[in-house]
Amino acid sequence: MATEILMPALSPTMEEGTLAKWLIKEGDVVKSGQILAEIETDKATMEFEAVDEGVVGKILIAEGTAGVKVNTPIAVLLDEGEDASAVAAAPKAVAPVETAESRGEPRPTAVAPVAAAAPAPAVGGARVFASPLARRIAKEKGLDLGAVKGSGPHGRIVRADVEGVAPVNRSEARPTAVVEAPKAAAPAPAAAAMPMGMAAETVMKMYADRQYEEVALDGMRRTIAARLTEAKQTIPHFYLRRDVRLDALMAFREQLNKQLEGRGVKLSVNDFIIKACAMALQAVPNANAVWAGDRMLRLKPSDVAVAVAVEGGLFTPVLRDADKKSLSALSAEMKDLAARAKNKKLAPHEYQGGSFAISNLGMMGIENFDAVINPPHGSILAVGAGVKKPVVLADGTIGVATVMSMTLSVDHRVIDGALGAEFLKAVIEALENPMVMLA
Repeated sequence: MATEILMPALSPTMEEGTLAKWLIKEGDVVKSGQILAEIETDKATMEFEAVDEGVVGKILIAEGTAGVKVNTPIAVLLDEGEDASAVAAAPKAVAPVETAESRGEPRPTAVAPVAAAAPAPAVGGARVFASPLARRIAKEKGLDLGAVKGSGPHGRIVRADVEGVAPVNRSEARPTAVVEAPKAAAPAPAAAAMPMGMAAETVMKMYADRQYEEVALDGMRRTIAARLTEAKQTIPHFYLRRDVRLDALMAFREQLNKQLEGRGVKLSVNDFIIKACAMALQAVPNANAVWAGDRMLRLKPSDVAVAVAVEGGLFTPVLRDADKKSLSALSAEMKDLAARAKNKKLAPHEYQGGSFAISNLGMMGIENFDAVINPPHGSILAVGAGVKKPVVLADGTIGVATVMSMTLSVDHRVIDGALGAEFLKAVIEALENPMVMLA
């Protein structure tokens, strides 16, 4: 019996993707664990692995096709001995769109993480994960998948797990209970539609007599547009601003870098900012929170996201347990994440999560700015450039100090003003007394 291969969900938020490249062709014999295709999500190009064995009967979606919805059939796998005539008529595929490869541009290198296929229906109230072929064999044998231990990835039940199990005597088997599906709740009254801005046709008419180049949005740009529009429309932002004096930090950093030179380690100011923020999340645990629709989630670890600019957009790789790591370890990890982000080689778990983010434009000469919160985070810290300014010294005289502006954008549903001020104070105290970051 033919088995459909479905478009996988390569991340919890993925709804569609681009089938960038097939690594198989019709007639090929496929083994479980073999890489079938490369799928482009909004953030990365990832490999898709087979969970069943068989022969490729038909490829339904051509490579280069964009906008393929998750769980759409993309190919058909036949059992050994089955004829290609067993394949049903292929659904109409989405028309291929112009891709970087079709224009002769290099395509981002694929990364190793593999998608988990859609889970099987719940059995006895617990969700059972099984491949389509394993489910079919179990059905033919009358087996209860809930009683079968899976040997596949994450305990998934595969063909080998059910083939060796003796079929159930159907005359003795208990009839399966049919559970009536719950009635759908009455639709809620439609909420007032959020403003969407001018339609494309309206804007294009305004510039009909001017020369312009139309730039199609790729997956990353669409995601950025959607998430930041959602953030500004649904998150009640407020802003807290403080200046921090960096002279002690700069002197301490210079001393450390001289001592670490032999190990090839060079700490940046941003490394200290990451560490200071991670420590502040532990010192002010109520600020280490995210918004979850109708509740808050307070996190225990300090998982700090850091914005990294890439061509066409940005990533926010997450440094997990940042409070427990040394400055040199954070520096090395941040360099690795930033390099792979720019090559679109990050796996979803490396750029999703965290409760808080840092956006640093200081190295680009920006003195101060307000960052937009990345949902579901509770806050984001905008970091400006360190600039020499006249200041009033402790003895009351006027002197010169290196001053950096910091703005904390806060979700008022999660963090109130006093709590946000307490968190920002903890960050600044660590930066102005950098020795505490070695404790």
